[in-house]
Amino acid sequence: MGANELLSLAKTGDGAAFRDLVAPYRRELQVHCYRILGSVQDAEDLLQETLLAAWRGIDAYEERASVRTWLYRIATNRCLNALRAGGRRPPDHAAYRPEVPLPEPSRRRPEPSWLEPYPDVLLDGIADQVPGPEARYEIRESISLAFLAALQQLPPRQRAVLVLRDVLGFRAAEVAGILDTTENAVTSALSRARSALAKEMPDGGRETAPLPDSPRERRIVDEFTRAFEAGDVEAIVALLTDDAWLTMPPLPLEYQGPDAVGHFLATVAYCDGRRYSLIPTRANGQPAFGCYLRDPGTPIGHAHGVLVLELAGDRIIAVTRFLDNSLLAAFGLPRSLRGGIR
Repeated sequence: MGANELLSLAKTGDGAAFRDLVAPYRRELQVHCYRILGSVQDAEDLLQETLLAAWRGIDAYEERASVRTWLYRIATNRCLNALRAGGRRPPDHAAYRPEVPLPEPSRRRPEPSWLEPYPDVLLDGIADQVPGPEARYEIRESISLAFLAALQQLPPRQRAVLVLRDVLGFRAAEVAGILDTTENAVTSALSRARSALAKEMPDGGRETAPLPDSPRERRIVDEFTRAFEAGDVEAIVALLTDDAWLTMPPLPLEYQGPDAVGHFLATVAYCDGRRYSLIPTRANGQPAFGCYLRDPGTPIGHAHGVLVLELAGDRIIAVTRFLDNSLLAAFGLPRSLRGGIR
């Protein structure tokens, strides 16, 4: 059944037709909400709100724009409303207290980072889509943690304009329609957003990351896993680039360079003889792990966040440890390991 027929049936109140009409856009709309909000759960909530609003308002859809553009209009404005309203972040995030004193960071952000990792299993089908002709970023780059962390530093409206124009490739006129503004306003916001993003993400001649699941990626991941589980700080540091970063969202503390990262690992991560087990997964198109702190007295591993690696050439350019243990569920990982701890 064609889209026009599904639309006609949906306008008569046919729920099944409506579900079939919007089904091709569900995954990409969720990723769109995630890019703007930085949270997997918030993105799913806003996706459901978007589809409910579309169902309730389908009689008012005048077909002057495609169904896809109409849905993006609803989703984008719902996300912006959510950001303006605030209060979607769990209060216990702000109450996080490190178990041991942390060394002075290389950089301290003015605000916590609420960015969360996005499971690769939710990207199925997205990677095969081609952005519009005016897009500046490929799918893989636009879902990377480096890009998304920089994106979260932009004001919400600039964030939305940059995603719609440079990631999805909508024309300026289409973005103006989505945001109910003028093309001049879109062009101005995009210019400011690009300038701010360039400061957060300088090119710096960074080497290209190895392809997912390639022999080179597997070798780096295997070496990191062995070193991390063994508590071998020297071996971990040897895998880092000279400008590698260690971050721990939501904490606004960032450590740069092998010396700073190595000092943090030796004095915090591996203090008192701590050891960990890593369960491999993938997030944001990059290698990732469920991290578990081994209990020295029992064969149990306790949840200790999610680790995501960003690779550049043959080394690691960024290690991000997400502190929220509830994120493990999104990757199908348990809150604890029992038996078989390496």
